[in-house]
Amino acid sequence: MFKQKPLAAAVSMAVWSLAAMPAMAQDAPSGQIQTVEVTGIRASMAKSLAVKRDSSANVEVITAEDVGKMPDKNLADSLQRLAGVAVRTDYDEAEKVAMRGTNPDHTLILFNGHTVSGGDWYVADQLSSSRSTSLSLMPSSVLNQAVIYKTSQANIVDGGMAGTINVSTRKPLAQKERLTGVVNIGGVYSELPGKAAHDTNASMNWKNESNTFGFILQGFAEKRHVRRDSASRFAYAGGSGWDVINTSTMLGITDASLAGTGYKASDLNGVRIPGSMSTEFVEGVRDRKGGMFSAQFKPNADLDMTLTGFHSEMKANNFGRLNAGAMFSMLRGQGGAQGAATPTDSNGQRVYAQIKNPVIVTERTLYGHELKVLKSADIVYPTGTTPQYIGETEGAYRDGAKATSAFLDLDVKYRVSQDLTVKGLLSSTKGVGQTALDQGLTYTRYGTGVRYALGGLHDAPFVQYLGTGPNVPGRNADGSGFVLTGRAASGVKTTDKENSINIDAEYRLDNALVKSLEFGARHADHRRDSARRFPQLRTGNLNDNAPTSASSFIPYPSDFGADLDGPAGWDNTSWTLTPEAMKAYFAANYKPTNADWERRVSTELDMRERQSAAYIMGNLEGERWSGNLGLRYVRTKVNAAVPSPIPVGLCPRTEPGKPATTCAAVPGAITTTSDGVQYYDGVPFNPLAGVMYYKEAKESTYGNLLPSLNIRYELDKDQILRFGASKTLSRQNYNLLGAGYGSPTCTDGFCQVTGPNPNLDALVSKNLDLSYAWYFARRSMVGVNLFASNIEGYAKTGIAGQDVVQLLDPRDNTIKNFAVNSASTQDARIRGIELIYEQPFGNSPFGFTSNFSKSKTKVADGRPMVGASEYAANLGVYFENDKLSARVVANYRSEYINTSTAPAPNANSQGLSTINGILMPVAPTMAAPVTTLAFNMSYNLMPNLVLSFDATNLTNVKRAYYRYSEEEQQKLDVTGRIFYLNLKYRF
Repeated sequence: MFKQKPLAAAVSMAVWSLAAMPAMAQDAPSGQIQTVEVTGIRASMAKSLAVKRDSSANVEVITAEDVGKMPDKNLADSLQRLAGVAVRTDYDEAEKVAMRGTNPDHTLILFNGHTVSGGDWYVADQLSSSRSTSLSLMPSSVLNQAVIYKTSQANIVDGGMAGTINVSTRKPLAQKERLTGVVNIGGVYSELPGKAAHDTNASMNWKNESNTFGFILQGFAEKRHVRRDSASRFAYAGGSGWDVINTSTMLGITDASLAGTGYKASDLNGVRIPGSMSTEFVEGVRDRKGGMFSAQFKPNADLDMTLTGFHSEMKANNFGRLNAGAMFSMLRGQGGAQGAATPTDSNGQRVYAQIKNPVIVTERTLYGHELKVLKSADIVYPTGTTPQYIGETEGAYRDGAKATSAFLDLDVKYRVSQDLTVKGLLSSTKGVGQTALDQGLTYTRYGTGVRYALGGLHDAPFVQYLGTGPNVPGRNADGSGFVLTGRAASGVKTTDKENSINIDAEYRLDNALVKSLEFGARHADHRRDSARRFPQLRTGNLNDNAPTSASSFIPYPSDFGADLDGPAGWDNTSWTLTPEAMKAYFAANYKPTNADWERRVSTELDMRERQSAAYIMGNLEGERWSGNLGLRYVRTKVNAAVPSPIPVGLCPRTEPGKPATTCAAVPGAITTTSDGVQYYDGVPFNPLAGVMYYKEAKESTYGNLLPSLNIRYELDKDQILRFGASKTLSRQNYNLLGAGYGSPTCTDGFCQVTGPNPNLDALVSKNLDLSYAWYFARRSMVGVNLFASNIEGYAKTGIAGQDVVQLLDPRDNTIKNFAVNSASTQDARIRGIELIYEQPFGNSPFGFTSNFSKSKTKVADGRPMVGASEYAANLGVYFENDKLSARVVANYRSEYINTSTAPAPNANSQGLSTINGILMPVAPTMAAPVTTLAFNMSYNLMPNLVLSFDATNLTNVKRAYYRYSEEEQQKLDVTGRIFYLNLKYRF
């Protein structure tokens, strides 16, 4: 079912062919001593392999030089080069890291041993309340070393069910010279937007002569322009994605309308059909600025104190444009703005679109069922029909979009005696994701039909809009054209912060088996808050202050979709308002009230989570073997203030500017917020209109015992065998625990409401890991890892009756029990293998790295695991001598479910649907396999001056998405190549 593209196949073949090559690096002849001093790529590989070789646990390692010699611009870019690691990529920059077939929520990322809070730059991610850490704020230049723990041990912070990544920053006293530094000045050119920007960073390291005190200062200012061209199925409610033909509601599909096609109307029932043919165009900027400092004080051999601070902010204003069809609505005879249920009207008669020239194919779904798909057709109104609703065009400018991440940590290590060492770590971290105002206007389009033809998975579909008149704003004399029908403006701010303390100790023992005992405790106080604001507008009249001048509108760029390989004649043109025109419209219609009135309590997340842990671990050693055995106890206490609805009319709402009212029926009612109630000029205020909310306190506490065992055995001095067994956990996403209740309904004596499930425990995984590594030559290794995980607590969304809350039945004003449509849990499992092979080519300056992984996942309900790729591979080839170093890296990832990592608790993403009488899971959105290619080259102009060139996305990949099979195109994206040119001076 899944087809590999040529480059993907080449990478896979290369990995396996390299694995069959004989060792090319030989030991020096006996009696001869050969010393080779290496730096750069070769030095970093030697350091990484040394740490990996000596570790008791199964780990992967990357070092600072390794990153500096790869075309990586943030930490996620660097991490995706490792076996078993995959990333979520947006605008050709890796952001979130997943390990061993799981999604990013199950990977814990630490900095200097503590968690780090980060904000998301995009509005949808800001609202998702996921636990995954975005690394888009973390430039690779801050890295000293990253250790990726694939097997757990008791002294590692809990929370990484699939694995833990600990990123360490540099320490001032570890540098050889007293004063060193780097100044990196350059630029970046983004091919698709056709714009250049600056790319600079600098750092300085100083220490005193006695090597007892030093500090590091680092700053970065990196900016680049982004653009994404897309063809998709996106549209409004009733028009997005895919559905089935139903002739009982799509009354224009008749035997007569299909005459000459060989089909009857009944033949089309149940055939899958795309709801829209859309083009999307997003452009924006990534302006990342920040810095890091570190001060280290080591007055003697017993005391070592390091204070490290980091702050990064990325401004990311973005401008999205959409031109969408509405074929579902047309077939259902719905002519209201944006696909509403308003009947179509042509000369006083309701009309339904017909299907002409249908081409139907049979697909086999990823679940093994056979379905029929309408691959191409004309969706047209009957001849003589006046222009009707056929879609919409819109623009949305997200002003003030930004994300910040910061931390401050104090790391103290004190040797109390020759046998006892104590370490303390205090940390505070905060991340904010914010969009000041997401503002947009929607224009409904009128015409007579849409003609479409789906292409191959990686080719844009054909689409042509019929009878619409000129592709410019305004309604034409025959009724075709565009009419302003919708507007939206909102802001969002999500804050994530944590304060934590770690106390660790190691006591050396004079014991033949147990060489030392490690023990310690940790406490973290975590807060997660998310809130939306909706500015109050003066009037409900959309046309007040609406832009009308020709200068207010701009077309799509002339090269839009050129890299999507769209067919000849496809309609890839559209227009939208300029950002200035949209901002001016909302500014002119804005009505000042107060911050409380602009709140939407129903969307707020208000959570506190306290994590406490204690552990003990013995470090073991015998002849030719070593390891550790430990036990960690974790206690988690969750407090959530859950927004809960109050029936309409029960409590009076406070008019803006008036003293706050109270509600006797519900004393905790929040009466000062609008929650969607409008306060237009000239309209009498109704205090009993709309749904009001109060916040219900929810609390849950759970504990987990997490045992772990790691054994390292030397078959000989170059061959290492490892075994790991552990129990790990990952906490549920915040919105599953604390999202608001909404949509209460009662039918036939049964009442239900959508909402969270605060009783969910953590995901717990029992893991086994067996690995073999052969370090057969310098900077060379072959490795095989086998792993298996059994997971309890994997979230299953869209399940009714998981909890019960007491709410008022609006029909009779009595308190009743409401079943909560929320999330439950189920079991899942992972089985996998990883192959690693890297070595230089003999004594030449050439070498390669390669790895391959397969992770087979299974969820109890039969669905694939969200975010899980079964296959991943990396192949890198490098060259390095005294003057020149170069590296080219190919990265492959197979298909995976692209659903959000934090689905809404009431989402039916894991429900069932009946198609052609077959009961099957709802179709997920699948991301197709993708292979990327990146390049780095550095040339030493003089001993301290280096010129470097980097290029990412060299093949200009198209990222394709589909539903039940590749016959159901869902989306196709292209973002263009990016080139970096830098001049680096070291002193």
